[in-house]
Amino acid sequence: MALTQKRKQELFAEYQVHETDTGSADLQVAMLTERINQLTAHLKKNEKDHSSRRGLLKMIGRRRRLLAYIQQKDLERYQNLISRLGIRR
Repeated sequence: MALTQKRKQELFAEYQVHETDTGSADLQVAMLTERINQLTAHLKKNEKDHSSRRGLLKMIGRRRRLLAYIQQKDLERYQNLISRLGIRR
């Protein structure tokens, strides 16, 4: 269920703030969104997988906090990021 190395590299290329960026808030949100989408698809097939559901809720909470941080620091960057990721808020 984890992200493949190829997909991580694609996310790095698309959401990096600068060339050596490996952990900016934008990149973390993008990676969390990808994992959340994968886990959501998994839970549609496996409705009784409660431990994965708990992990999903924790990831959603972490993404929500990171998005709040970005929104507080730079509103334009926040709006650009959620539109690129297709996240409703």
